[in-house]
Amino acid sequence: MTRTAWLQDRRMQKFREVLSRWDGGDLSMQEAGELLGMSERQFRRYRDRYEEDGEDGLRDRRLGKISTRRVPAEAIEEMLELYRHRYLGWNVKHFHEHLMRDHHFSWGYTFIKTQLHAAGLVDRAKRRGAHRRKRERKPCEGMMLHQDGSRHEWLVDEPPLDLIVTMDDATSTIYSAFLVEEEGMASSFHGLRQTFCAKGLPSSLYTDRGSHYFVTLKAGEAVDKTRLTQVGRALQRLGIEHIAAYSPEARGRSERMFATLQQRLPKELKLAEISDVEAANRFIAQTYLPAHNARFAKPAALAASAFVAVDAHQLAETLCVEEERVVGRDNTVIFGRLRLQLPPSPHRHHFVKANVKVRQYPDGSLAIFHGPRCIGRYDASGHEIGEPISSMLHPCSTPSRRDLEASRPAPSPTRRPALTASRHGAGVL
Repeated sequence: MTRTAWLQDRRMQKFREVLSRWDGGDLSMQEAGELLGMSERQFRRYRDRYEEDGEDGLRDRRLGKISTRRVPAEAIEEMLELYRHRYLGWNVKHFHEHLMRDHHFSWGYTFIKTQLHAAGLVDRAKRRGAHRRKRERKPCEGMMLHQDGSRHEWLVDEPPLDLIVTMDDATSTIYSAFLVEEEGMASSFHGLRQTFCAKGLPSSLYTDRGSHYFVTLKAGEAVDKTRLTQVGRALQRLGIEHIAAYSPEARGRSERMFATLQQRLPKELKLAEISDVEAANRFIAQTYLPAHNARFAKPAALAASAFVAVDAHQLAETLCVEEERVVGRDNTVIFGRLRLQLPPSPHRHHFVKANVKVRQYPDGSLAIFHGPRCIGRYDASGHEIGEPISSMLHPCSTPSRRDLEASRPAPSPTRRPALTASRHGAGVL
């Protein structure tokens, strides 16, 4: 006897026992229905059907009949062929969304998943690991941003690339995402620049302990917050708290987001027949991110925003490489393989031995700052941009450094007579 038949027999036996107790007057019709898990009215119907047809009257009358909502076999086969030849490897949820959007299929997700499992096209999900307590999201957007990179084969027939993503903790909205050959300082600055220009400055940034984010003196130990990287220096100057994550589980929200992106983005890029990085980055920014955020972004607990508006010029002068240098005796600054010649300044005779800061911008151009004042700008090859600054002030003292020629005052056009000329025999007019 099959289990289904055994269960059916047990239900019949229980119904007969309750019916006999009702016939004997031990139970009211309402009490009999409660014992069988049904209403009084349904028990009355079952009693009448049993008296008329016996046990056959209690069987489900839908058995053996074709459901009016049954999906045609041809439509199921069409769906399976679509998956085999166009969407093979997609997860069921992603595939179901495209079925509804692009192919006008109206069946439920569970039905699609069951059919794919039955056809052996999708493996059943593995059992989840131990339960971990989920960290609550920040209450409003802009309180914390996540920035991280994921190395993956994002494009067909291309080596693995890094996808750099900047995401809001409160809403899971992705503000910036792009592909680069390798994650580093430049990619971090680019993602921050895109986000800050569009939204403003956040309260904090949550990252891993990569060498472009933090200095770690010994592997496995805490980061050294007194020695700042270029990214750390820029965040400190902008007043943004930089938080280090010490385990993959601590970055669970961004790790789950990357799992979703690895499942979906390569398929979308392949479906759009995109194979180069530049076109992929345009597709991600213009097409994929709006759809992704519409699908996965969540509303913040509070409607207020913690973003603070920022001046674009301040961002440009902060989100860049900045290194200290000492001006040489010939008024030049060495930066990498370049020797940058300082132009004449109206504010001082020279900058020999002065401490200056060299800034390198994303386009490769350079600038030299003495304190808050820019004293020279250069293109990527080290050539000065614009005309040298003309002198507006006459020197008031000789240079303080030795071996430097002092500026001599221009001779007066007319020579005044000496005050003691009469004592030396000068004639009286």
